[in-house]
Amino acid sequence: MSDGRAAGNGFVVDTWVNLKRWLIRTIRNPFVVTFSLLNPIMFLVLFTEVFGNLAGGAISGMVGGDVSYVTYLVPAIAIQVSLIAATTSGVGLVEDIESGMFEKALVSPMHRGAVFFGKSLSEVIRIVVQVVIILAFGYVLLLLGEGGSFTDYIDTGVLGALGIVAVGILFSIWFTAFSNVMALATRDQESTMIAVNVLQFPLLFLSSAFLPLESLPGWVQTVAAFNPITYGVDAARALMFGRDTMTVIEVTAFGGMWDTLVPAVAVLGALDLALGAVAVYYMARATSADAR
Repeated sequence: MSDGRAAGNGFVVDTWVNLKRWLIRTIRNPFVVTFSLLNPIMFLVLFTEVFGNLAGGAISGMVGGDVSYVTYLVPAIAIQVSLIAATTSGVGLVEDIESGMFEKALVSPMHRGAVFFGKSLSEVIRIVVQVVIILAFGYVLLLLGEGGSFTDYIDTGVLGALGIVAVGILFSIWFTAFSNVMALATRDQESTMIAVNVLQFPLLFLSSAFLPLESLPGWVQTVAAFNPITYGVDAARALMFGRDTMTVIEVTAFGGMWDTLVPAVAVLGALDLALGAVAVYYMARATSADAR
């Protein structure tokens, strides 16, 4: 029993060491965090200006009532923020490999799972901060354009806002794992960025992120049904509007927004477990010779 507790404490301590190291690294290099947030903010401003009037009718028809494109788009931008944060996770690992820090971790008695888990927790903290900023910025845009209370912005209130943050975290785990696997496979920053971006941008635009699926070509709707971003965006959007917004799976067993949240969380959770296991496996089988 004491050995089990010691092993558990060792995992916790190793996780904390890795979490603290990555947080300090992030604080000392705010450039990456700042510019990874500017990109989604530009998307939010430009898309609301360019597509706001064009998409308004289709969006109102989908969710019912008079809906602002700002409130429709903010959940998608929150998921985009999570996606970008997950993308940079692999690049940070490559930097560790190139500097020799990863090799030192491998030859130490540090738990392999803690190396990945601590790093992932640092990304989670980043995502929480950035999604909160996006939600606040979207509310400011709505107030400047149309006005309204916070519940006009997020129908489910503060709990709904916290739920959107949680969805962003849940969504990010699988792509964080993927970017770290690419880092271990390529051991090169440029190759890792190319690999994750080749997947990131098609997934983003072949989903329900920016326009209702009903207004997109049939083949895009088919791809969107297998696209994790669709499930992340629809879950965040269900919390935003307080109703069922799922368009790729018809579920009526739970009622209201839960008909979207339950299947979306199930899909994302399964994906997180699968790719998280792959990432931990690659961490576990890595050797100092592989990391050079």
